[in-house]
Amino acid sequence: MERFFFISFFLHLFVIINVTFGFPLSTNSRWIVDDGNEGQRVKLTCINWPSHLETAVAEGLSKQPIDSISEKIVSMGFNCVRLTWPLYLATNESFSNIMTVRQSLRTFGLFEAVSGFQVHNPSILDLPLIKAFQEVVTCLEKHRVMVILDNHISQPGWCCNDNDGNGFFGDKHFNPDLWIKGLEKMASMFAISSNVVGMSLRNELRGPKQNIKDWYKYMSKGAEAVHAMNPNVLVIVSGLSYDTDLSFLRDKPFEVSFKRKLVFERHWYGFWGSWEGDTLSKICGRETENMMKMSGFLLEKGIPLFVSEFGVDQRGNNGNDNMFLSCFMALAADLDLDWALWVLAGSYYIRDTTIDSDESYGVLDWSWSSIRNITTLQKITTIQSPFQGPGLMETHQSKKIMFHPSSGLCIVRDSLFQLKLGSCDESETWRLSSHQVLSVAKEEEESFCLKADEKDESVLLSKSDCSKWKLFSESKLQLSSITKNGGDSVCLDVDSESNKIVTRRCKCFEGNTSCDPTSQWFKLVTSTKSRLTKPKPFLEIIPYSNTSLQKSLSV
Repeated sequence: MERFFFISFFLHLFVIINVTFGFPLSTNSRWIVDDGNEGQRVKLTCINWPSHLETAVAEGLSKQPIDSISEKIVSMGFNCVRLTWPLYLATNESFSNIMTVRQSLRTFGLFEAVSGFQVHNPSILDLPLIKAFQEVVTCLEKHRVMVILDNHISQPGWCCNDNDGNGFFGDKHFNPDLWIKGLEKMASMFAISSNVVGMSLRNELRGPKQNIKDWYKYMSKGAEAVHAMNPNVLVIVSGLSYDTDLSFLRDKPFEVSFKRKLVFERHWYGFWGSWEGDTLSKICGRETENMMKMSGFLLEKGIPLFVSEFGVDQRGNNGNDNMFLSCFMALAADLDLDWALWVLAGSYYIRDTTIDSDESYGVLDWSWSSIRNITTLQKITTIQSPFQGPGLMETHQSKKIMFHPSSGLCIVRDSLFQLKLGSCDESETWRLSSHQVLSVAKEEEESFCLKADEKDESVLLSKSDCSKWKLFSESKLQLSSITKNGGDSVCLDVDSESNKIVTRRCKCFEGNTSCDPTSQWFKLVTSTKSRLTKPKPFLEIIPYSNTSLQKSLSV
């Protein structure tokens, strides 16, 4: 399976994604849509690029040219950047308009970073900090990358803890009036930047002062202030408790004067929950239920929700994060979420007191020259494209595809009667009937049903003698049946050598907390895209040469 990932990923990278500008963006029920393209769904699949740490300079510019970093973002399939900024960048004139990048770096003794800028981005080195920030937005615009400006913190530095003075309105570094002035300035400044499609009001509200009353008071003021300065951008609103709690919106709506521009955001990480001490299926079921209860319910109400941060340790050896990712992928595909991965940065100029700090969650490596973990990036490729939404109704009715969260692939035909994992663009149309029969059909041929013949053998497609399938385990991700020959209880699984879909003994039902069932996890995902034709794209695909590919991935 690893070889398949490797080959598929590099096939994916042989294109550059060129955004067809049809801005501004708006909302239509729970969907984000393009005003200039007949209201077609625009799925935000973003990467976070930090510019809020101590230096208040976009990370990585001492390691690679800004053009090269932008090309890498596009080549990896991301269509937008959530670009973070500290409030002082907009409100402290001596800091933002007078201090240069060189001076900021020298303040922290970052002389090697200064030398790196002289090599890779000399034209930025002596710009004021706010001008350097604008250069990043302009470069992303040149590369057709959308930008969401995220006020991440007030005082530049790493985020976050409960008592850092940046957490909630009235904290030491969080004056609400100054915050609104900062939002107004940034909204006005970037109103002419066509690729700035959204502004996130504040990252991860938290701490002992947080309360619902002040949240409604100040977040509505911030939203109105941004919209007044730039009515074209999406206004993105975070919740409480490190952006994990929007549950209070069940009882009281968030009222603003404008329409079709409001989006809510939430964050979700594996390290915020315990992925040990119980079976993975139980934990995933519990975490998914909690996510829906705290914020996912908004989608059911027709309100957009953007998962503006999720991420995993890109080294691949963090068991907690690996388990979380499979669970996240199942829900992200099922809900067809808009999202932003944390984080682009392979390293930081300085984080807390550590100079040239490595970032294990970084998609790029320490040198910003190569992808840190191709396998992890390959897994999210499928959820970089929309499954459904306005403008994507190409079939007469919605269909189900069979998604495999731990690989990011789908069940496709291997032959007339056998199945394997492959690209979700080639997925079959599945139906699970009220009689628990799982069938696949094309419009031009009769239906085939899924048949479990024997344990440890390939599952078969049959025109008769259908097996009955039911969702098994607390995660609702394992499909179980009884074999026709032998009467064994089995679950759908993937053969790691051939990628073929087989039936094997259901994993982890005994309660073994160290057991990993994710090879048997499948999700029936709703899609309205045709298997044979592509939707009219918001992202146009154009050829990308081998030479350009090599240049964009390494320096």
